[in-house]
Amino acid sequence: MSQLFLPTERQPPADAEALSHKLMVRAGLVRQLGSGLWTWLPAGWRVHQRVVQIVREEIDAIGGQELLMPVLQPAELWKRSGRYDAIGDELFRLQDRRGADMVLAMTNEEAVTYHAAQVVRSYRDLPFILYHFQIKERDEPRPRAGVLRTREFIMKDSYSFDRDEDGLAASYDRHREAYARIYDRCGLDWYEIQSDVGMMGGTKAHEYMAPCPAGEDDVVLGTNGYAANLEIATADPQPAAPLPAAITGTFETPGHTTIEAVAGGLGIPAGNLLKAFPVVTEKRGMVVVVVRGDHRVGETKLANALGEPFRPAQEDELPGPAGFLGPQGLDGVEVLYDEAIAPGRYVVGANMPGHHTVFDYEGGDTADIRLAELGDTIGGAAVRIEPAIEVGNIFQLGTRYSEPLGLTYSDDGGKEHPVVMGCYGIGPARIAAAAVEQFADERGIAWPKALAPFDIEIVALGKPGSQEQEAAARVYEELKAVGFDVLLDDRGAGPGEKFADAELLGAPLRLTIGKRSLDAGAAEAQIRRGQVDVEGGIPLAEAAEAVQKLWPTIP
Repeated sequence: MSQLFLPTERQPPADAEALSHKLMVRAGLVRQLGSGLWTWLPAGWRVHQRVVQIVREEIDAIGGQELLMPVLQPAELWKRSGRYDAIGDELFRLQDRRGADMVLAMTNEEAVTYHAAQVVRSYRDLPFILYHFQIKERDEPRPRAGVLRTREFIMKDSYSFDRDEDGLAASYDRHREAYARIYDRCGLDWYEIQSDVGMMGGTKAHEYMAPCPAGEDDVVLGTNGYAANLEIATADPQPAAPLPAAITGTFETPGHTTIEAVAGGLGIPAGNLLKAFPVVTEKRGMVVVVVRGDHRVGETKLANALGEPFRPAQEDELPGPAGFLGPQGLDGVEVLYDEAIAPGRYVVGANMPGHHTVFDYEGGDTADIRLAELGDTIGGAAVRIEPAIEVGNIFQLGTRYSEPLGLTYSDDGGKEHPVVMGCYGIGPARIAAAAVEQFADERGIAWPKALAPFDIEIVALGKPGSQEQEAAARVYEELKAVGFDVLLDDRGAGPGEKFADAELLGAPLRLTIGKRSLDAGAAEAQIRRGQVDVEGGIPLAEAAEAVQKLWPTIP
């Protein structure tokens, strides 16, 4: 440790909110270079690369072949796929010295499809899986939570190439099985959920989530095994109570421009109201979207229902007064109702300033556009909604990229078909951060064995050159010789500082060797997870053998 670049800190960064952000900086694993730009220091890089090796082994096991594609790519490929214009400011765009348009890739579907198109000719060339670990660039508008949301990061991307949908389904299932093994080997609590295909395109997608308070995604969980990202989850709403018969006609509601104000003024629950959300799309123009007053519009679900992106309407575009817009009587304006709205009487904006009215909803064009809420049910059982970190995602791309980029094959009759593709991503940094979040305690990190930067930390008490230090060095060499990754704290620091740093760094097993150890012939031993002391310690004369026996019992 006297030679290790490990700048531990007693206090977390002032702007840190996520536990992993605080502890990974304090433990000397990472350091910030700029907004959303992080350096992995030696101990942190050991963690990152342990994740990488687990992922590599499992993707190799399903037939993956590793390669490496550039971060800097010709924009022409992205223009051919349509993503150059479809993706917003998150995509780094630039020009080289010759004025050619380039991008810094945030993913590699275009590049891998281009390479495959140069090679694949016949059905005999399929199927296969290619993958790489590569830096990704994303001009994230709000980097946060340390290494969880950054502008530069490393991901494993694998891509499957098959003849047809059945082949894709088989490749997809192999990746699902490999991902399950990866997360289990990493020691994470995790679950697989249904997700939106988003900018990737395709027909089907799943995400892998590690539950923890710092998670930036909300996951809806049902007792029947249902699990989906909140942005696409579907559940049965609690029914709205009937609107009291005494509330009827049109009435003044001066200054009441919010659901809360109107409901409070009338003394009724928010579910007795409907709220109008006017949006504008390129193809459909103005659309007034209507949900119950106690529900929220899901932007992803709405975009999927509309079949195109949308933006909120500006005030000068509204078909009625802001704050008092209702769905009734909007001639020439498309109205889309959420399917959770049951027929009945509701309070709505009267389309005149300072007034609301009672609207008898009998039906209309509907779609599932609301976000699930606490109190919703699936199969009669209440759902749970909890935060989680996304640690991986998989997509059935189909022919989304093979068609525009000319990746085809000839079948045994000479007929040409587009290759059917899938893509599969994992973020090693997110796995590392999720492990910190899930297993830290008030003293620091408690790594799963598979991810720890060091298996064992030996805390050598006494001054440099002392008998305690010499005994610790001997045990250090013995443990290294049998294959353990060991960190020896040989510094001249005091016991308090050494113990604090050891607890912060979180090696699964800590051995302490001091004068008492020499007298007893045994090192004190503590398992980091739960800070469990090992009865009798580890005999100094047989340290390697004793640790090898203990190791399988350590979480």
